Amino acid sequence: MTLTIHGASYSTCTRLVALVCKEKQIPFNLSVVDLSKGQHKAPGFVAVQPFGQIPYIVDDDGFVLYESRAIARYLIRKYPNQGTQGLIPTDPKEEALFEQAASIEAFNFNPFASGIAFEKVFKLRRGLPTNEQAVEERLALLRAKLDAYDVILGKQKYLAGDQVTLADLQHLPYGTLLANAGYSDLFSEAKRPNVSRWWNDLSNRPTWQDVLQNLK
Repeated sequence: MTLTIHGASYSTCTRLVALVCKEKQIPFNLSVVDLSKGQHKAPGFVAVQPFGQIPYIVDDDGFVLYESRAIARYLIRKYPNQGTQGLIPTDPKEEALFEQAASIEAFNFNPFASGIAFEKVFKLRRGLPTNEQAVEERLALLRAKLDAYDVILGKQKYLAGDQVTLADLQHLPYGTLLANAGYSDLFSEAKRPNVSRWWNDLSNRPTWQDVLQNLK
C-alpha cells in the first residue's frame, strides 16, 4: 500500500506535503478532492477531517493525519535515512534554530503571503472582487518582514543556518503564488539580494519543479 494524499494539485498545503514526499523520496498517490463540488464538506470527508480542509494523508499502514505542517514533520521523522537529510535537525541547538526559523515562517511570512494570495489569486478564481486596500496593507507588512529576512540571510545560506530545512521549504507554496501573481519584486536582487539568492535557490529545487509540473 502506498501513501495517499487526499488533496488538490493547486492547493498550497497539498503542494507542501507533495514536496516533502519528493524530498524524502516517498512514493505517493494523489486522491483528488474537488473543492468546486464541495467534496471536502461531504460527510465521508469530514468524518476524517472534521474541518473540511485539505490535505489529509492515509499512510501505507492506514495511519491517518491532517494539517500539512504536521504531515510534513511526520514524514521527515519517519524516513530519516532517505532523501534529503537535515530537514529537521536532531542536534539540540540546530533543532532550536530550526524551530526559530519555522516560527519566522509561520508568523512573519505566512499570514501576510496567504492574505495577499487570498485576495489576488483565490478570490479571482471564484469571481469575487479583490480588496486592494487589504492587499496593500499586507504587502507593506510583508516587505518589512522580508527586509529582516535579508539581514538574516546575509549571515547564512538558509533561515536556520547553512543547510536547507523544512522551514525554508514551507515558503515555496505561497511564495510561488505571489511571484506568479505579479509580486516577484518581493524577491528581487535589487531590493533584497540575500532574499533573492535564497529564493532562487529554493524555487529552482528539482523537487519543487517536479511538484509544479507533475502533481495531478
